[in-house]
Amino acid sequence: MNVLVIGRGGREHSIAMKLAESRLIDKLFVAPGNVGMEKHATCVPIEETETTKLIDFAKEADISITIVGPENPLLTGIANQFQEAGLRIFAPTQEAALIEGSKTFAKELMRKYDIPTARYDSFTDPVAAKEYVVQQGAPIVIKADGLAAGKGVVVANTTEEAFQAIDDMLVSKTFSDAGSKVVVEEFLAGDEFSLMAFVDGERVFPMIPARDHKRAFNHDEGPNTGGMGAYAPVPDVTNEMIDYATKEILQKATAGLVTEGRSFTGILYAGLIMTEAGPKVIEFNARFGDPETQVVLPLMKNDLLQVVVDILDGNDPELEWEQRACLGVVLASEGYPGSYKKGVPLPKIGGSSYVVYAGVTPSAFGLTSNGGRVLLVGSKGDSLDEAGQLVYESLPSNTELEGFFYRTDIGKMKEGAHL
Repeated sequence: MNVLVIGRGGREHSIAMKLAESRLIDKLFVAPGNVGMEKHATCVPIEETETTKLIDFAKEADISITIVGPENPLLTGIANQFQEAGLRIFAPTQEAALIEGSKTFAKELMRKYDIPTARYDSFTDPVAAKEYVVQQGAPIVIKADGLAAGKGVVVANTTEEAFQAIDDMLVSKTFSDAGSKVVVEEFLAGDEFSLMAFVDGERVFPMIPARDHKRAFNHDEGPNTGGMGAYAPVPDVTNEMIDYATKEILQKATAGLVTEGRSFTGILYAGLIMTEAGPKVIEFNARFGDPETQVVLPLMKNDLLQVVVDILDGNDPELEWEQRACLGVVLASEGYPGSYKKGVPLPKIGGSSYVVYAGVTPSAFGLTSNGGRVLLVGSKGDSLDEAGQLVYESLPSNTELEGFFYRTDIGKMKEGAHL
């Protein structure tokens, strides 16, 4: 089969790396991809949201299956349009992807189908939002309703911080239309973890859990980012917790979407937090998580393309996992998630680790930076400590880096980031 992956970041590189192992694939393409992926796939210069061009290419290249990585094309209906063109695609429709595209929709779905999550209310009026904050008290969480590249969440420890976040989103339009409505919700204390699943309608096949770290700096300090590192599996997440989360969260959500006429096919991601009352949902995503994908897929024994085919054909993919650990650390541009320089030459990565490229571009001097999160360095080991040791041995020290930084405590903290 010829296969097309849509996207350009580390998540898509990780998907391509896993697909490149498949004996079922003749040719593997990524659109638009990045130069760091060229070892595993042929990059096609078409943007993720240029759906008509992508459909034309899929027909010309005799693409058997297309897999979508990022969220933006999902919310503009790429799956619908591929299906209308008679092309097979592994991705949720625009209607189903709204579970990520609108936090208000997701919260209303959870309320209607009795899925455990934080108490909340939604607002377009800053005065009403602030009145709700005063009623509920701090700490409290303010979220932009729409897509904000993983950055539209503020954990406000004081009422003043909550007011500022509301003004930033609803008045100053920090996140443009994504912040034209905000969700104000109860702060949940506990350890976070991510649970992704292959889904087709009401059929749910969970992967192993992962934990990522959203804060920019060590000890989960600093601003939220798209993710500074991750590891899988998560030692403190038991099989019982996974079974509960699968039954009470993932399966209820997918059944609810079917009932609502929004049947979901693709990857459903649940960002969860372990509270005293059990796992609760922080957020849903309609695609592979980033950077969780970069540490989960390397532990999957199955042929990824065969899994996708099985899901689309209505078969049980019979997922199998290595009994090992995997850890990845993101190398980010200095200044991220704020302003940062581009075009900085990449440092050399040594050791036995693998490298997943995200924000990179070619130059006369080799690869240079072209984004906030530049690459992820990952390793597998017989334990989390061993995997982490291999990764950090592969990275130059922060003091030797110019223009980049990374966290040195991924996998070493007892608790996940609290959002």
